[in-house]
Formats: sequence, structure tokens, C-alpha cells
Amino acid sequence: MRALCGAIITAGALIVLGLTALGIGTRYQLLGEVGTDGKERWLTFKTLDTPLTLILILMVITLGIGIATAFIGLAYHHYRRHHEHLRHGPPTESGSRVAL
Repeated sequence: MRALCGAIITAGALIVLGLTALGIGTRYQLLGEVGTDGKERWLTFKTLDTPLTLILILMVITLGIGIATAFIGLAYHHYRRHHEHLRHGPPTESGSRVAL
């Protein structure tokens, strides 16, 4: 269940990061044109609007939390399943487990 929750958090963060990328692209779509001095203008991270920067940073942090939760949840799941198999023994022909 932990791995599923982490995967859902990760998926949500990736969706919001995609929407943030669309928002940044829409907001700064004319910035790539040539300026009055003849040079092409580039957008750097520190010149972003504060709300866009905040959303971008929060979603990257959320993405890291989601991926960490998914991996830790999977590791814990495999750890528990390993100990279940050690405790109950191998499955028999009928499909039920025999306690050792």
C-alpha cells in the first residue's frame, strides 16, 4: 500500500510539473526573441516569477518524496514477503502452505 501511495504522489507531482511547464511556456513564450541589442534573450531560473518558482520547487520536492515513498514501500513489501515465506515454508502441490 505504501508503494501505491508513493506512486500516486509521484504521478500527481509529474502532472503538476507538466502543467507548470505549460504555464512557464505560455508566460514566457515571447522571451526567446531577439532583444533590442541584437542578442537573443534567455530565461534563467532567478528571473522567473515568484509563484512559478515556488510551484516548481514544491513539485520537485513532492516528486522526490513520492519516489522515495514508492521505493521504501516496495522495499518494505519485499522484506515482509520474504519473512512470510520463511515463516510459512514453500507452497505444496494443493496450493496451501505448510507451517514448518
